[in-house]
Amino acid sequence: MVEVSELKKTFGGRTVLNGISFTLGEHDTLCVVGPTGCGKSTLLRCVAGLEEPDSGSVVINGEPRRLLSKGGVHSIGMVFQSYNLFPHLDVLNNVMLAPVRVLGMSKKSAEELAMKKLELVGLAEKASANVESLSAGQRQRVAIARCLAMEPSLLLLDEPTSALDQVMVSEMQCLVRDLSKRGMAMIIVTHDLQFAREVGNHVIFMNEGVVYEQGTPEEVFDSPKKEQTNVFVNTILDYSYQIHSHKYDLYELQAGMIQFCKRHSLGKAVQFRVQLLAEEVLNVIPLNLGTVELALRYSKKNGAISLELLMPQGVRAIFGTSELEYDEISMSIVRGLCDGIDELLEGDAASPRLRVRFQLKEMN
Repeated sequence: MVEVSELKKTFGGRTVLNGISFTLGEHDTLCVVGPTGCGKSTLLRCVAGLEEPDSGSVVINGEPRRLLSKGGVHSIGMVFQSYNLFPHLDVLNNVMLAPVRVLGMSKKSAEELAMKKLELVGLAEKASANVESLSAGQRQRVAIARCLAMEPSLLLLDEPTSALDQVMVSEMQCLVRDLSKRGMAMIIVTHDLQFAREVGNHVIFMNEGVVYEQGTPEEVFDSPKKEQTNVFVNTILDYSYQIHSHKYDLYELQAGMIQFCKRHSLGKAVQFRVQLLAEEVLNVIPLNLGTVELALRYSKKNGAISLELLMPQGVRAIFGTSELEYDEISMSIVRGLCDGIDELLEGDAASPRLRVRFQLKEMN
């Protein structure tokens, strides 16, 4: 279906793509992940024909991309991160516009087609709504319907979940799966590894303009062959949160921990213990001495879960010292939840920082 071969692209002397090659089957969903600035979006724009590569080729169904006709059966649809909908038009007219202007359809035919695509993405009842009245997830689906109205054989999605909450992300997962079942080939650039795991049947990890590793989601995320992939995956899958005072947003913190547990497919019981540990730890430590950095980490090798705190400059010890008073009940709960508590002093004598690590007990 899609063959990308040795794509190279530079901007201002900087190599953004350095020999990217991959193939995509007729009904495949390829997810492209990698750190910010690694060339993911540039790759998508080159495949779409919005950027001309310095060298290399993009071939779709045996035809070079440059020969593809504007609304032909081999057309490419791209949904941008910012959606690019027309705010002065309602939902229906946003979807109708390209079939009328580009394909020369009559307004009646275009309206019938647009309604079919809106039904496909679950937004037929929003046809007369102003796009600015829609949620981010609904706008994303309108943008997809607009692309589908051009009957593309390849759909490109740039960060489709970046502005969505978890419910909207789930909606997007369902839609992408449905499109895949209907035979749509897709290339999706995403920072959301759980989304990539759920919707992709092939994953590319890009770094410094090259395909660093590729395979199934299980191969790339669970058993990466290269250390840099492993480091990236673990960095993304960890959860971190900064606390600036005792008035921190507990609900925001808990929501992040819930997503951490979901990303690692941890059950409700583990989720409860992680949340309880974090809440009680924050009752123990001083929150009036400066910014506290909290991080949750999960080891794929042994299933261990740890909570780490990086305390502000000047805090040299918390546990085993009489300098700081802490809540004994909370401390008792923390000890009951943990196998061990480790303190490590980092930095130099002039600017020490204390790292505290709580190892969550395994469930019997």
